Amino acid sequence: MNIQKILDEHKLWVETNKEKGSMADLSGANLSGADLRGANLSEADLSGADLSGANLSEADLSGANLSEADLSGADLSEANLSGANLSEANLSEADLSGADLSEANLRGANLSEANLRGADLRGANIDFSCWPLWCGSKNVKVDARIAAQLAAHFCALDCDDKAYKKVRKAILSFAKTSHRADDLGL
Repeated sequence: MNIQKILDEHKLWVETNKEKGSMADLSGANLSGADLRGANLSEADLSGADLSGANLSEADLSGANLSEADLSGADLSEANLSGANLSEANLSEADLSGADLSEANLRGANLSEANLRGADLRGANIDFSCWPLWCGSKNVKVDARIAAQLAAHFCALDCDDKAYKKVRKAILSFAKTSHRADDLGL
């Protein structure tokens, strides 16, 4: 597999509005440890690919473009995705354990059933993304912005349980610091 040729054909496909070149189909590919800094893989099929330890970080101040890419079931463990554009990407069931997602754009990304254990999401944009609510999101490194955003969503729940109300009251002032607080009616 000539990865550079695939990337060049995909770039042409994206730049010509799908009239020339071809979409990158790297489903199931072994790209472990690959240097893909700044690569444009928007809308590419990377489902089930092994990208463990790959570098998809910033190159010339813009990370790899993986917007709308299919990364479902992909292994991105320990991958460097800092500054990458993963907006609207399908990361369902992806292994992102230990991945560096700092400053990444995950707006609208599908993270359902993704393994985020030990991933670094500090500075990432998770607006409108699907946050996994299972043990795979334990020990995720976040900044105060993301913590406040998650707290705001928690505080926006309609629950009449006394214990919930006590916890909600305790964190409400922090939750109101979220940039989403007004949208959630806090």
